[in-house]
Amino acid sequence: MAIPVISLAQSPDAVAAAIKAAGEAHGFFYAVDHGVPAALVEGQYAWAAKLFALPREEKLAISMFNSPTRRGYESIGDQTLDLAAKPDQKESFYCGVPYAPDHPYVKAGIAFYGDNQWPASLPGMAAHTARYIDAMQKLAERLMRDMARSLGLAPDWFDRTMADPMVTLRLLRYPPHPADAPADLFGAGAHTDWGSITILAQDDLGGLQVQAADGSWIDATPVKGSFVVNFGDMIPRWTNGRYRSNPHRVVNANASGRDRYSIPFFYSPNYDARIEPVPGSVAPGQAPAFDACTAGEHMAEMYRKTYAKAA
Repeated sequence: MAIPVISLAQSPDAVAAAIKAAGEAHGFFYAVDHGVPAALVEGQYAWAAKLFALPREEKLAISMFNSPTRRGYESIGDQTLDLAAKPDQKESFYCGVPYAPDHPYVKAGIAFYGDNQWPASLPGMAAHTARYIDAMQKLAERLMRDMARSLGLAPDWFDRTMADPMVTLRLLRYPPHPADAPADLFGAGAHTDWGSITILAQDDLGGLQVQAADGSWIDATPVKGSFVVNFGDMIPRWTNGRYRSNPHRVVNANASGRDRYSIPFFYSPNYDARIEPVPGSVAPGQAPAFDACTAGEHMAEMYRKTYAKAA
């Protein structure tokens, strides 16, 4: 299995064809020529390093478990992505679009909408991160339109689900993997992503692995200037299984003994968007491969499962 490199500078038809091939194979590709400034990405890594270097008590003061929006700091071991493995060996920080207090979703108390928590000792982090999130959101919206075109739909087909998306940026630090680690210990256990599109900036250490059809694990070796893009679980639901959401995991076993940093951006549709097969994806007389659900129902269930051990 090879993870393809897709230049977004190609013609719309060429990009759509490449996304179709990647979606049908394993739902992963490297995106290059994406237009996001390298300085913006490097700046976000710098803020991540500063955040994770803070004293533990300062990080715990902005714990995600104290936030109704599920945004903030998460300690090593708080999440278990692979329920058959040990808790994940990573620490992270969640943030997103700061929806206003009078937004209907915020007033309804929906956890994926609201404000962020920021460390008081890092002025400037919120402003830079807002610029990064804005750039990622624009790229995700572009990719959703490319995907619509790849499915033979009008480019704006998914726009109806994108007015108030669930947007999450996650800063991650993976300590070096212990040399004597048991077989069921990972930086991030095997999992599929939950939403529609993930756009990942990864540093030069590697560690991301994607599962092949035969069950083996393929390294997603860093490609300079790229983002790793993968489809989440809502895409198979939308495409009736035509496009895949593939398992992946992280093991920071690089020889340098350095911490690994990555910055995934998770893009999901409006909370109440209905996820069911798009036109043309279910043959006449065929039953859909998945039950229909709302985006919010799916996301809430996945949070409940992977944080059960930390509750």
